[in-house]
Amino acid sequence: MQPSRDIQGLIDIMAALRQPETGCPWDVVQTFETIKPYTIEEAYEVADAIERGDMDDLCDELGDLLLQVVFHARMAEEAGDFTFEDVVEAVTRKMIRRHPHVFDRSDADTPEAVKRQWHEIKQAEKRERHQRRAKRGLPEETATGYLGGVQRSFPALVEALKLQERAAKVGFDWSEPEPILDKITEEIGELREALKEGDKAKVRDELGDLLFAVVNIGRHTDADPEMALRGTNSKFRRRFSHIEQQLEAHGESLDSATLERMEELWQAAKSIERQLS
Repeated sequence: MQPSRDIQGLIDIMAALRQPETGCPWDVVQTFETIKPYTIEEAYEVADAIERGDMDDLCDELGDLLLQVVFHARMAEEAGDFTFEDVVEAVTRKMIRRHPHVFDRSDADTPEAVKRQWHEIKQAEKRERHQRRAKRGLPEETATGYLGGVQRSFPALVEALKLQERAAKVGFDWSEPEPILDKITEEIGELREALKEGDKAKVRDELGDLLFAVVNIGRHTDADPEMALRGTNSKFRRRFSHIEQQLEAHGESLDSATLERMEELWQAAKSIERQLS
C-alpha cells in the first residue's frame, strides 16, 4: 500500500484496516458511536488551524476530517446501508440542485435572492425526505415545530445562535443590541440571587439564561459567539503560558506561586499584548 493522491487509495486503506482477519484490531471494533467524538474533534482541529493561519496544519487536519468521512462510509457499506460513492453522489446532487443560478436557469442574481432560493429548495428536500422515510416504514423525525430544523447535536453555543436566528426570521427578536445588554444585566442579577440561595439547579438554569443572552448580543453585533469564545480561549492560553514561563525563569512554580503573583504576571502579559497590537 502506497500513499496516493487518488481518493480511492484512502478508501482502500480504510477497507484494509477494517478487515476482520487482517486489519487493525482497534479499527475493526469501532462503531458509528465510538467514532463520532473523533469526527467532532477533527472538525474543531480544522477550525483551529484556520484561526492560526497554519496552512500546513490545515492540509493535515482536512485529511484527518476526510478520513472520518471515509471511516463512517466504510462502516455503512459493511452494514449494507450506503457507500462512499453514494455519499459523493448525494452531495453533488444536492449542490447542483441548490445552485440553479449556476448550473441551471434561475432569476436569483443577488446574495439575498440566493438565500431565499436556498431556503425554498431545502424545504422541498425536507418534504421529500419525509416521504422517503414514510415509504421505508421509518418513524417520523422527532424534531417538530418551527424550531425543529435546528439540530440538537450542535455545540450549545451554536445551537443557541441558530435557534435565535430562526426565531428572528418570524420577528421574534430584539430590534437593537442595547436592550439585550439590559437583559444580560437582568440575568446577572438573577444569577446572583441563585448563588445566594445556594440552589445548584437554579444556578445552572440562570447561568444558561445568561449565556443565551450573551449569544444574542454576539448575533446582533455580527460577532460569532463560538469564534469569539475560541479567541478568548486562545488569549487565555497565551497569557497563562506567559505566567508559567516567567515563574520558571525566576525559579518559581505554579504550585507555589500566590494568586497575587500570578495576577501580576497576567497583567504584564496583557501589557505586552497591547504594545504589540
